Amino acid sequence: MRLLFVHQNFPGQFKHLAPTLAQNPKHEVVAMMINDHAVDKSIRVVRYKPARGSTPNIHPWVADIETQTIRAEAAFRTALKLKQDGFTPDVIIAHPGWGESMFLKDVWPNAVLAMYCEFFYHAEGYDVGFDPEFHTTDPGGICRLRLKNINNLIHFQIVDAGISPTYWQASSFPEPFRSKISVIHDGIDTTAIKPNPEVFLTLNGQKTLTKQDEVITFVNRNLEPYRGYHIFMRALPEILKQRPNAHVVLVGGNDVSYGSKAPNGQKWRDIFLNEVKDNLDLSRVHFVGYIAYQHFIPLLQLSTVHVYLTYPFVLSWSLLEAMSAGCAIVASNTPPLLEAIKHNETGRLVDFFDAAHLANTVIDLLAHPEERTRLGQQARAFAVENYDLTSVCLPKQLAWAEQLGLHA
Repeated sequence: MRLLFVHQNFPGQFKHLAPTLAQNPKHEVVAMMINDHAVDKSIRVVRYKPARGSTPNIHPWVADIETQTIRAEAAFRTALKLKQDGFTPDVIIAHPGWGESMFLKDVWPNAVLAMYCEFFYHAEGYDVGFDPEFHTTDPGGICRLRLKNINNLIHFQIVDAGISPTYWQASSFPEPFRSKISVIHDGIDTTAIKPNPEVFLTLNGQKTLTKQDEVITFVNRNLEPYRGYHIFMRALPEILKQRPNAHVVLVGGNDVSYGSKAPNGQKWRDIFLNEVKDNLDLSRVHFVGYIAYQHFIPLLQLSTVHVYLTYPFVLSWSLLEAMSAGCAIVASNTPPLLEAIKHNETGRLVDFFDAAHLANTVIDLLAHPEERTRLGQQARAFAVENYDLTSVCLPKQLAWAEQLGLHA
């Protein structure tokens, strides 16, 4: 096959699939991307460059589709050049979120186009309106959301197949397109991410933590309400009061990844820290920002209790990585979690909004090492059985890709 992968931040979710396919001498693999970081040498990289930026002060309802169209045009023109140079893919595998794949079938109409199906937006029943604390009074929000799905809807007309990491995320897509989606997770390297009783980690060049310490971990890309940061912070005063030796490590940036920005130029991290800081021993609360992956895994390995909360939205890799590391996990009882966290089997589930219940559950696990061990072992076993990269997910991804080639 000749395969074209399209992802603005390649390899992204194709981190393992694309290089593995490229290692097969029968295949030619090309990647189209905008970023300039290094890529596996077996993959030919073609970068596209948008001809212009977004329009200042454009109507906010159409800001997303304008940006996606600008990128789609850049990818389209880059694809035309690729075609002129003699490259015609049999299969195109794209993450459509930034629009790049919108016009590629107009360049190569006979190519099979498959898209990574991360999320389809809904006005109710999913993330929007889930948290009453941040309820918007603007009725036009529904209109904006409908327009936010234009990119998805355009792709539905041209896409031949889809792949989604979880059944719940796939279920967000409407029929008849839903029936085109195969559910295969990106995969977790459970051989590399495993328990390590000898692990230690030094925070900010000062505090060194080991498995003998009580460590509560909380991981987000950015510390924001979509991932329950506000609920977690409200649980901390009681946790630290009841567990005087516990340390809390929060990983995540000070911006937003999914939700709205904080009002008046503030940061969500500061808003909810300020809300509770007078009741916290701040010497035991460690905000470490973004950390390199080689430090992130040791942090999970030394975690005594790991907390993961989310709106009904995309499931984070970090949750499954925590399971693979053998963490005792307390998670929100929201739909994305229910495929992985079985209450009292692979973790404990709590109501997303109940900070007191969250605090009590964490405190209880901190006090019962045997229960933590049981939950951690079962969480790891579940991750290995269902999400292991080499034995489960990658073979399924490769079979899916090969099947696409049969229809080219």
